[in-house]
Amino acid sequence: MTLGRITPETTRLDEAARAGWLYYVAGNTQDEIARKLGVSRQSAQRLVSLAMSERLVKVRIDHPIAACMDLSLALTARYGLRSCEVVPSDPDAPELLTGVAIAAATEIERRLKLPDPQIIALGTGRALRACVEQMPRMSCPQHRIVSLLGNMMADGSATPYNATIGMADRVGARHYPYPLPVLARDPEELRLLQGQEAVRHTLELCSRADLTLVGIGNMGRSAPLYVDGFISETEMEILEAAGATGEITSWIYDANGVPIDTEFNSRVASAPLPEARGRDVVAIAVGHAKVAAIRGAMAGGLINGLITNESTAAALLD
Repeated sequence: MTLGRITPETTRLDEAARAGWLYYVAGNTQDEIARKLGVSRQSAQRLVSLAMSERLVKVRIDHPIAACMDLSLALTARYGLRSCEVVPSDPDAPELLTGVAIAAATEIERRLKLPDPQIIALGTGRALRACVEQMPRMSCPQHRIVSLLGNMMADGSATPYNATIGMADRVGARHYPYPLPVLARDPEELRLLQGQEAVRHTLELCSRADLTLVGIGNMGRSAPLYVDGFISETEMEILEAAGATGEITSWIYDANGVPIDTEFNSRVASAPLPEARGRDVVAIAVGHAKVAAIRGAMAGGLINGLITNESTAAALLD
């Protein structure tokens, strides 16, 4: 009798996981792994490589790097942050998300290990999705994961970077998606949509989140909202004329972190930007294109925590 869920592929991944553990955790050589698993040295080498390529192994550096700590302290002091973590940059890939994703996943994991129920609110974007990919499998039924913004495009299709469902699936927590499109057609439709009981409950959870994690988007023709078709060319010209600098969960703000009073913002269906004074509101953001947007969010108190890399941190302090 065989178990239906055991396949050659899962067996291969099990072997890769064992090889990865023996190599990266137990410190075995490839010859030792080959002997313990009863395979050739070449097979052991391939299994270790498979463990890395399938993300079965996640490496975290525990040694504090002085340059990163100096940047973190400087950003904390200048912008009055409650928390700031700066991870090393890859000189050849200054916008690589892996480092900040691991740092954010570590913070979420720390919160999820708390015995008291936690509410974690998530934005969307590439950085948040990368963070989900770095999360370990956990069982946290006492906690709740809630989305800060709608997960639907105007045509009803799902947005590509929603993180809530993936996060909740990995950690076994209850999750609350935001059952609305990113934008309403007009303020009246928005009022009707947000009057639904399920939406009101989600909004109430967002307002009580113990930890809010968001991405930060830049403005201009490379802005995600523009590239994904949420902002038209005409709207972008109006927003730029109004001083649009960045966006958090689709709310657009100026260089001082003040949300702009425009027709676009009047249709944003996302939860209101959280009050960062009393709760942890942490942004995950890297890249020189986002420097002005990150600086504005910090200056305006839209966030009180930041996870970024050396290259971006240095630009923020320049």
